[in-house]
Amino acid sequence: MAFFFFLFLLTLLSPSSSSSSNDLNSLTYIVHVDHEAKPSIFPTHRHWYTSSLASLTSSTPSIIHTYDTVFHGFSARLTSQEAGQLLDHPHVISVIPEQVRHLHTTRSPEFLGLRSTDKAGLLEESDFGSDLVIGVIDTGIWPERPSFDDRGLGPVPIKWKGQCISSQDFPTTACNRKLVGARFFCGGYEATNGKMNETTEFRSPRDSDGHGTHTASISAGRYVFPASTLGYARGVAAGMAPKARLAAYKVCWNSGCYDSDILAAFDTAVADGVDVISLSVGGVVVPYYLDAIAIGAFGAIDRGIFVSASAGNGGPGALTVTNVSPWMTTVGAGTIDRDFPASVKLGNGKMISGVSVYGGPGLDPGRMYPLVYGGSLLGGDGYSSSLCLEGSLDPNLVKGKIVLCDRGINSRATKGEIVRKNGGLGMIIANGVFDGEGLVADCHVLPATSVGASGGDEIRRYISESSKSRSSKKPTATIVFKGTRLGIQPAPVVASFSARGPNPETPDILKPDVIAPGLNILAAWPDRIGPSGVPSDNRRTEFNILSGTSMACPHVSGLAALLKAAHPDWSPAAIRSALMTTAYTVDNRGEQMMDESTGNTSSVMDYGSGHVHPTKAMDPGLVYDITPYDYINFLCNSNYTGDNIVTITRRKADCEGARRAGHVGNLNYPSFSVVFQQYGDSKMSTHFIRTVTNVGDSDSVYEIKISPPRGTMVTVEPEKLSFRRVGQKLSFVVRVQTTEVKLSPGATNVETGHIVWSDGKRNVTSPLVVTLQQPL
Repeated sequence: MAFFFFLFLLTLLSPSSSSSSNDLNSLTYIVHVDHEAKPSIFPTHRHWYTSSLASLTSSTPSIIHTYDTVFHGFSARLTSQEAGQLLDHPHVISVIPEQVRHLHTTRSPEFLGLRSTDKAGLLEESDFGSDLVIGVIDTGIWPERPSFDDRGLGPVPIKWKGQCISSQDFPTTACNRKLVGARFFCGGYEATNGKMNETTEFRSPRDSDGHGTHTASISAGRYVFPASTLGYARGVAAGMAPKARLAAYKVCWNSGCYDSDILAAFDTAVADGVDVISLSVGGVVVPYYLDAIAIGAFGAIDRGIFVSASAGNGGPGALTVTNVSPWMTTVGAGTIDRDFPASVKLGNGKMISGVSVYGGPGLDPGRMYPLVYGGSLLGGDGYSSSLCLEGSLDPNLVKGKIVLCDRGINSRATKGEIVRKNGGLGMIIANGVFDGEGLVADCHVLPATSVGASGGDEIRRYISESSKSRSSKKPTATIVFKGTRLGIQPAPVVASFSARGPNPETPDILKPDVIAPGLNILAAWPDRIGPSGVPSDNRRTEFNILSGTSMACPHVSGLAALLKAAHPDWSPAAIRSALMTTAYTVDNRGEQMMDESTGNTSSVMDYGSGHVHPTKAMDPGLVYDITPYDYINFLCNSNYTGDNIVTITRRKADCEGARRAGHVGNLNYPSFSVVFQQYGDSKMSTHFIRTVTNVGDSDSVYEIKISPPRGTMVTVEPEKLSFRRVGQKLSFVVRVQTTEVKLSPGATNVETGHIVWSDGKRNVTSPLVVTLQQPL
């Protein structure tokens, strides 16, 4: 039967099939095959999948990648009819349509409490992560940057099996004892878009975007002094794990990051021997068995590899969090205690706060410039000109003026380039209502600043009133750049763009897990790309300041490497647990963390368990550990089918026992979340079973402290956990009871609290979320 399956593939993927796999109706699919069905005539699975290529006469092979480690199968361009035929075959477990993902586009080590001069602490205990390898799946790397220098590092770890894939622009000497591996995956990208344009992209691991270089240096960049971007954020730059090794896996190209390439990167990184995978990429949330990132990540954690992923930049709206599978650590973004103020001074004397890292020739001190709003200029369609889109501005109305542009559609830096091309002298970018007051500093190509939604409204009112005034005074303004400011309060604050919960796929699992620094982060930058990212920007800098959950994710990746080095026996779940249960939710004023978008108090839906605290994470006391089989039980209780579960885990599951034993919320997660549907019951209740492992002191006693959500009764049994030895596991039950509240159809009510296990010196904290939902 297996041999006939090979013949079936050969026929299906050959040009003589009834419909061509390379026509306009074809798409890329990832095909999961029963690897045990390999015909004996082929020595390896790779031979089995790729032998069919020998009979192809097409210049473009249909098979894109084969997968052997985290997944078994291949990816290929297929029509929907061919995909359906494959799905009907007994040796094909699933056929997954490809998604296109996108990027979730210093002082932060000091802000996190990591100082190289400390004689004790996480950096010292872990030897700065020197024997661990962090795999960064991103846009590649610019290896010549000093952040990737290998001075003082020992030999490459013996376990390492990775390679440095060389090309004309990326010699093998680009790798060293710091950058121990570099690969690229473009098969999926080119299968959809055709051969890449090598005048704008590198067919190599070299970074032509900047994002991958930036994220790699955040996770594990060496100490570099002096470091700054155009004079801003001057000081020492360093990654979280300065002596950890790096391996770059380039999967993102000009038009995005393709699932077939991402899965190939996961497959290779795990086989190479990475210890941590950092992924600042995301897309639409789909069931886990259709999610290539979730599938690849499960294969990684199954081998003991920690996977950190960005939560996405869809905030501040609810249900925007991505990368939500419970075996990945999902990271949102917060601010640090540094900003780059650049205020707008209006002709009426009012000052509007803004931020910028513009470093070129400034506006004349003391001079006021004519001010116009793109949306009120004549000759445009109003909407396009308000956003300062390409072709929307009239040079005759913009020349010599400062232009107010609304945020949205095109990038903030691109708006500045458009204003400059049309003769504008400066620009103000105003947030929309959805963006709120959250500000991101950019390296603009002309004097420019960003202001919040309320500031934008005030500037528009001033322009409107001044323009209508009978006096000769027309609206004027200037921008006052104030450089770098440290010691900002409050900090941290949840960044406006940081994606929020609840978890769209599994509401019973709270996501994001934690937040980490992600706003205005200084890190390494490629040589041939201007700091604004605009093609016409000819400025060059070794470091750049970027914002996004993309920047927050590698902070946690580096911290995970440090924790793994300090505690080699900890599983990925134990590391995440340590980060979550020691996270904090108060700012540097001692008050509850704020939400940047509104200025109000933030919630667990914004920050999960809180902001990471590396020093405390090294000694959490207790951890909530999870095995791969626990995740299988979770999938059973999520009502996934046997084939769905095999697609994700490569294991067959007996779900009857799992479903008798519990529910989705009984996954041994360090947070608690329950959704009650109000079907007329006045009282509703549930329970959670958890097991904690003692990683603190032997002969330790932990007592429970409960802060129940409003309107909820919470009990924990037992109320005391007495451990006799390190490594001992003890279980407890949390019972939650609540009463119905009056809600309109489709509405929800969310209340939050927490439980804390304390031994007197350690507090093991878990958020508890109760959601009441009124059915439609």
